[in-house]
Amino acid sequence: MQSGEGGLGMAIGSEEPWLGGDFVICRLTAEDGTFGLGEAMLWLPETGASPEQIISIIRDCLYRYVIGENPFDIERINRRMDINLTRNEVAKGLLDIACYDLMGRASGRPAYDFMGGRQVKQLQLAALIPLMEADAMVWLIEFFYEDGWRTFRLKLGRGIEEDVTIVKKTRDALGDEVRLRVDYNQAYSPEEAVRAIKAIEPYGIDFAEQPVEATDFVSMAKVQKQVEVPLMAHEGCFSLHDIMTLVELGSIGVVGINSERPGGITKALRAIDFAEERGLGTVLHSQTLGIASAAQLNIVAARHDSFPYETELFGHVMLEDDLITEPIDYSHGTATLPEGPGWGVELDEEALEKYATGPTVVITEG
Repeated sequence: MQSGEGGLGMAIGSEEPWLGGDFVICRLTAEDGTFGLGEAMLWLPETGASPEQIISIIRDCLYRYVIGENPFDIERINRRMDINLTRNEVAKGLLDIACYDLMGRASGRPAYDFMGGRQVKQLQLAALIPLMEADAMVWLIEFFYEDGWRTFRLKLGRGIEEDVTIVKKTRDALGDEVRLRVDYNQAYSPEEAVRAIKAIEPYGIDFAEQPVEATDFVSMAKVQKQVEVPLMAHEGCFSLHDIMTLVELGSIGVVGINSERPGGITKALRAIDFAEERGLGTVLHSQTLGIASAAQLNIVAARHDSFPYETELFGHVMLEDDLITEPIDYSHGTATLPEGPGWGVELDEEALEKYATGPTVVITEG
């Protein structure tokens, strides 16, 4: 990523370095010692919050709506968090994720049982290709293709002509067998976005992510009405309300979720159901550590019919460590759902200590 555009591998205008993001790990412990794990990824240009802020909002507010509750009363917990603290979906989602793992561990059941049951065990994945020179991007795509990957997210946005060159070279190299999605990282004005997307429409694009400024939902709608390729919002889409507003405005044709958007498992399931009711597909993509990756695999395994687009989990490629004791099985462009109660993974305490950037904060009742 650092070798690509802007030292970030994407067209976003940020000066804040992207070194894999910051992470907050939550361990929610029951009275009998059973515990559940949650994970949240943060990057200031997108999330707008630091690890310290997430920890602070839980320590100073949210803990009182979770501690002392039954994790199986997850709707009640979410309701209490929502009516007592507006937005802050990442902090709420961190606790929600830990609750689902605790539910699974307490009952000896995999977490997907609380999402409707498992539909599949192995998932096809999409690879993330950073914005570099076109030939370098095609080389990287071919590398992953040889390993079995068949879907690719191409970072674009350095200019319409170069966008076309990248997509055309990819199609020329691999033909129609591969599926392509593109990510502009807010690179264009609405007028430019329309021209840019129309220019690559002939090459068969599954969807285009965030072509315009993140919070400009109206301009997203203007663009979507003028192009055939479905749009997906990312940088400015954090809550269930954001998703509903974007859909009702006609701003998106695909609903995107990950562990912090729209905030945990409970709201992700609501978003999936909402999208399906509106005739839209959902896509999951993230660059997470092992806990959140396992959680997201559970979501897609349980609601697989609602995900017409390949899942993108790329943290195992991009990050140095996953902070779990037994790695998830990623083989030849696929991921296998971990076995075991809850998320099916265990926190690597030694790795946690090695990578920790701050002390563990312990919050207890009273």
